[in-house]
Amino acid sequence: MKSIAVFCGSNFGQNPDYLKIAKVLASELVHRDITLVYGGGAVGLMGAIADEVLHFGGDVIGVLPEKLAGVEIGHKGLTELHIVKTMHERKALMAELSDGFIAMPGGIGTLEEIIEVFTWNQLGFHQKPCGLLNINGFYDKLISFLSDLSENGFLSYYHFKTLLVNENPASLVDELAAQKLTYQPKWIK
Repeated sequence: MKSIAVFCGSNFGQNPDYLKIAKVLASELVHRDITLVYGGGAVGLMGAIADEVLHFGGDVIGVLPEKLAGVEIGHKGLTELHIVKTMHERKALMAELSDGFIAMPGGIGTLEEIIEVFTWNQLGFHQKPCGLLNINGFYDKLISFLSDLSENGFLSYYHFKTLLVNENPASLVDELAAQKLTYQPKWIK
């Protein structure tokens, strides 16, 4: 695994553990020579994880829509910064540049990003692992909801179980690196 996209908040959230664990994840990525791919911002957890990876000498690729770059929230010191026109282009390029995906705590944008790449996996558009960094149970209610989707026949049990969940950054990166996804929908020939 050479690169991981990390989706996370443009705010810090109310729990100081979110920032603390973001820094631990950054250290893990650099230690393993894994490039961070993220949304390109300089604010909140996004900015903090990028700063920490850079501090430890790692590589960071940001992907930022030009509308957000125009309001000066873009990070100025990244290894690479791609400016794209739309959020759709942002997510597509982040997915293309990444070998796996991690969602840290964040808002509706973070949720939308991880659910989209998880959906793409289910549809066979990629076979890259997706994981939730479940700091202090942040994603417990989402996991419960996805379990309900599975129990009600709207999400296969196989796909539900491919979404990796761990509260420990090192363990989650290990799981992403070890996961081999082989499923292809029946409609793909």
